[in-house]
Amino acid sequence: MKMPIKILLADDSGLMRLLVSDILKSDKDIEVIATASNGKDAVEKTMLHNPDVVVMDMNMGEYDGLYGIEKIMKNHPTPIVILSAVGNTDFPIIEKGLKLGAVDYVNKPAQNNTKVKEVEQELIQKIKAAATANIEAGKVINEIKINSYTHTFINLNYDVVVIGSSTGGPGAVESLIKNLPDNMAVPVLIAQHMPSNFVPSFAARLNELSSLNISMARRGDLLKPGSIFIAPGSRNMVVKRNETGEVEIDFISKTFKEFNYPSVDCLMISVAEAYGNRAIGVILTGMGKDGAQGMKAIKEKGGYTIAQNKETCIVYGMPKEVVDNGNALAIVPINEIGGFIVSCLS
Repeated sequence: MKMPIKILLADDSGLMRLLVSDILKSDKDIEVIATASNGKDAVEKTMLHNPDVVVMDMNMGEYDGLYGIEKIMKNHPTPIVILSAVGNTDFPIIEKGLKLGAVDYVNKPAQNNTKVKEVEQELIQKIKAAATANIEAGKVINEIKINSYTHTFINLNYDVVVIGSSTGGPGAVESLIKNLPDNMAVPVLIAQHMPSNFVPSFAARLNELSSLNISMARRGDLLKPGSIFIAPGSRNMVVKRNETGEVEIDFISKTFKEFNYPSVDCLMISVAEAYGNRAIGVILTGMGKDGAQGMKAIKEKGGYTIAQNKETCIVYGMPKEVVDNGNALAIVPINEIGGFIVSCLS
C-alpha cells in the first residue's frame, strides 16, 4: 500500500466535509486531496484526481451516492467506502451500493452529525483496508447466478458448516449460498461482521434468494439439516449440546481479541467443541485476523477447513491469516466454494 492514501470525500454537507476531513487528516497515512458535493461531482473529481479511495455519502440530492458508485465503478474503478446515516434505517440502499462495487460501509451517527468522531477509528481502519482491496473480485461475485438443484447425500462425512466473513462478505456469502443445493443435508452457521441493525435485512434478503430456511439466529434455535443461521451483530454466538444431545444456539458475554459482535472465533471454537471432527469451517474475505483461532480449533479437532483464495477476495486478510498459519486444508475461489462444500459432505 502506497502512503499516504489519497482520499476523495463526497458529502453534500459542507460541515460534514469539514468534520470528516479533519478526522482523516489526523492520521499521517491519509491525505484528503479533494472533496465533492454530490455523486456527479464525485465522478468527475475521481477521474480528475485519481484518488486511492473515495469516501461516499448516499443521500446527496439528484446525483446521490448510488449514482456516484455506479459511474465511478464503470468509468474509473476505485475502492469506495460508504459513509452514510442511511444505513441506520435502510440497509437495502447500502446493500445496493455494495453490489454496485463499494468495498465497505460505515454508519454515520444518525442523531447528530457532529458525533461522526465516534466512528473515527472504524472509518480510518476501513479506508486503509479499502486501499488494498481487489475491486475486480467484486465483479466475479456479481456474475454468480442462483444454481437451483438437489444433490444425493449418502453417508455424510460432516454434520455442520460454519462460515466467517468480514469486508466484502455480504456478496461472498450470497454467492456461496446460491451454490448450495435445495436439499442441503446439514445446518449452516454464518458470522458476518456488520452493524447489528443490518443483520435482519441481510438474513431476509438471503432467505428470498434461496429455497433453504435462512434466518437471524435466536437463543434455543435447534440446528437442523437445511437451516441457515446468521449470527446477530449485537452478541457473540455459540452452539452447544442440550440434555437430549441436540445442538442449539446460545449467546455468551465473553469477548474476543480480534473482533466482537459477532466474533467468528467465538462461533467456530464452539462448533469445534460441539461437533469435533464432524465440522467444516470456511473463512471468506475480510480484514483482520478474526477466524484464525476458530479455523485452527476446527482443524485440530479433525474437521475440514476451507479458505477463500486471494484472487477472489475483496480483502485478503482473514483468509491469508488462516493460510499462512497452515490451517487451511483447501484454498478455493468463491464461485466454487458452495459446490466444494457439497463434495466434501458426501
